Amino acid sequence: MKNILVIGAGLSASSMLKYFTDHAASEGWFIKVGDRDAALAQSKVAGCEQAEGFALDALNPNEREPLIEWADLVISMLPARFHIEVARDCIKYKTNLITPSYISKEMKELHEEAKNAGIIIMNEIGVDPGIDHMSAKKILDEIEDRGGEMHIFESFTGGLIAPESDDNPWNYKFTWNPRNVVLAGQGGAAKFIQEGQYKYIPYNKLFRRTEIIEINGYGNFEGYANRDSLKYREKYGLENIPTIYRGTFRRKGFSRAWDVFVQLGATDDSYILEGSKNMTKREFINSFLPFHQTDSVELKLRYSMRIDQDDALWDKLVWLGIFDKEKIDIAEDVSPAAYLQKILEEKWSLNEGDKDMIVMWHKFVYKLGSEFHEINSHMVYIGKDETYTAMSDTVGLPAAICAKHILNGNISLKGVRMPVLKEIYTPILNELESLGIIFVDKEINPPVLYIERI
Repeated sequence: MKNILVIGAGLSASSMLKYFTDHAASEGWFIKVGDRDAALAQSKVAGCEQAEGFALDALNPNEREPLIEWADLVISMLPARFHIEVARDCIKYKTNLITPSYISKEMKELHEEAKNAGIIIMNEIGVDPGIDHMSAKKILDEIEDRGGEMHIFESFTGGLIAPESDDNPWNYKFTWNPRNVVLAGQGGAAKFIQEGQYKYIPYNKLFRRTEIIEINGYGNFEGYANRDSLKYREKYGLENIPTIYRGTFRRKGFSRAWDVFVQLGATDDSYILEGSKNMTKREFINSFLPFHQTDSVELKLRYSMRIDQDDALWDKLVWLGIFDKEKIDIAEDVSPAAYLQKILEEKWSLNEGDKDMIVMWHKFVYKLGSEFHEINSHMVYIGKDETYTAMSDTVGLPAAICAKHILNGNISLKGVRMPVLKEIYTPILNELESLGIIFVDKEINPPVLYIERI
């Protein structure tokens, strides 16, 4: 019997836990699931004799450590900042660890300790990061094996609403942490390299520097730059590549409308908006606009943002209810970003029966001999329902499959790792394909060597 401890039973853990309970008998696993909400943890493993759910304060070492000592493998679904304490416990008790989060500086520093303990700490094994790494590295390694020299690598991922559930003018609903959506792009300029030149996009320009990408059968998407594309040169062994650019997908028109809130200052999370607990939505918007004795909030907003009355962007703003004379449900004053999030949660939350969608797209341009070649690779995956969402499947299933291969000895690497090596990504991608998470690759002739972004 192999023992698996899962810390955290939230929405993104649903598909992973189902995979574990479905395979528990055949694989000889016993699964313990700890969460602050005992009922939630129990519901996620109900009906499986080789699993139990219970209340767990994961930040309390007296509760956490005995469970980590018991386990052969731990999966931490905690917020990223809490993984490091779990990792130190796993080194102490020689227990393997998986997280879907980016490798932090503190985590990276544990590499030698993890190797000496004889364990693997696998990070970045979700969707983005995770499936993006594995699908990209598969093609990059194939190009390298053929003797190709990479010239352009671009990659976009988006968590979106599925076409059959797309019923609002923003073509968007929350399928992930709403706070992350509101704060997206903040914390420094987006950085990338294009044709050997370093490029930077400040936050106040980010949502107006987009590009349109069409995916056959699903229409047009727009992509805006992620914060730091440059770190992927080292991750993927592309230190000398002339162009590398990573971004986030939204539906066409989203970014221009979202930029209204950015320019207003409504996405700022750095200060508390005095009196916000008693503000109406209309007063919230008006707090960022100039004072005028007679002009309405609508008129002031259109004038300050140069929005024509017949602009489709205006319909998006009105639909959100930002001009309504209604208060939102908050007990204390909050930041502008937190207030805006509350408005959006009223309109962008998934309804019963809604399905979400993950869209991923890669572009590879490489030189073989004297000729350039291009491959485009895309994956579109639609969730099953509100529990087994596309986000839950694409975050949880790679982690679950990885856990199986670690426990079975098929992945023998030690230390702090990410899934960019063939022995890791090959079996995981193969099984994901059998579960419907499939990439479609297409040769593009002639290759597109340059896209003007500025």
